[in-house]
Amino acid sequence: MRKMNGQEVTESQVDDGVAEAEAGYDVESLRKRGRPSRGPQAAQVVPVRFTEEEISQLMRRADREHLNRSEAIRRAVHDWATG
Repeated sequence: MRKMNGQEVTESQVDDGVAEAEAGYDVESLRKRGRPSRGPQAAQVVPVRFTEEEISQLMRRADREHLNRSEAIRRAVHDWATG
């Protein structure tokens, strides 16, 4: 049995995928998949290392401000760079 994302794929699912591919895809809908854009150009990923304590402090503040980790880091960098 074949798996996708750790789940078994049935013959029926394979047949559905084949039928969808043979019918053709709406290219515009495919382009809209994934994360939303942050601007007119592609965003750049910048790897940064944090200690467990730094992450803990970051997440405490992010939770207080109802932000996820990425949003909190972007806000902190923005405030530092423009302050």
